[in-house]
Amino acid sequence: MSALPLRSRTLRGSVASIGEEALIRRIRAWLGAASPPPPAGIGDDCAVLRPARGRELLTVDPVVHGIHFDGRITPRAAGAKLLKRNLSDIAAMGGRPRAAVVAIALDGRVSTRWLAQFYRGLAEESLRRKVPIVGGDVTRLPGSFVATLALTGEAAGRVLTRTGSRIGDWIYLTGSVGRSLPTGHHHRFEPRLAEGAWLARRGEVRAMIDVSDGLAKDLAALTPRGAAPAIHAARLPRRGGASVREALCDGEDYELAFTVAAGARRSALEAAWRRAFPRTRLSCIGRFTRVGAVPADALPLGGFRGYEHLR
Repeated sequence: MSALPLRSRTLRGSVASIGEEALIRRIRAWLGAASPPPPAGIGDDCAVLRPARGRELLTVDPVVHGIHFDGRITPRAAGAKLLKRNLSDIAAMGGRPRAAVVAIALDGRVSTRWLAQFYRGLAEESLRRKVPIVGGDVTRLPGSFVATLALTGEAAGRVLTRTGSRIGDWIYLTGSVGRSLPTGHHHRFEPRLAEGAWLARRGEVRAMIDVSDGLAKDLAALTPRGAAPAIHAARLPRRGGASVREALCDGEDYELAFTVAAGARRSALEAAWRRAFPRTRLSCIGRFTRVGAVPADALPLGGFRGYEHLR
């Protein structure tokens, strides 16, 4: 399946051969039970949803051919990754996912066989996570393929944001980082939904972010004014023999970085974590210090840069 090409070699096997209306009918069939009947799903101008029980969350992320995936992964994996990228954003705020809409922009030469597998991978992930696909859109994009998913969620309780850290707070990281592309982690990852919701219930946790553009870049969003992160190389949980630079800069790790109050009982937090998530690694990788007071043995993060779009 990994060798299935995105583009059809013949007109007969392409989306251009069936047109928009027939393609939408096929998308409904490919999604199957992952898309409820209208008005809760595909078939009306808008989907009709019940109000969220708590504060509502909303996020959007795409997968772009040649950027987020290519022919080295299956179309099913690419479809699943589209939903999982957005689930990771919901996890980073301690929320629960609710429903999604998907818009695709594609070249007329895209293979219907490839697209069927893409949607089936999306449907499998949707059913597994109990997140219905309730609508979407199709438009023409010469020369490329982009799928964009918008996901709604609801706060399970407290909403964790990127702000709220203070000087002296400890910096934690779930899982491992680095070499996400060569190890296949960039599409095989598990969004940390349960972990994010658990952390949102812990009063000593101040702020959180999902690590998607590289730890060195994403840590900047957690850093309070007048502070600098003091990260120690020996504490970095590196994936698959990753170098320090790869661990800090590669991105697409989809792990959670969060901060814990300086005066918290960290041993109690870590023990509770091990009981709740025995298979998910948790590492304290450093803490926030005042600018100019970073220890000499800490990493000089100014020399590392994560992924930045358009640069």
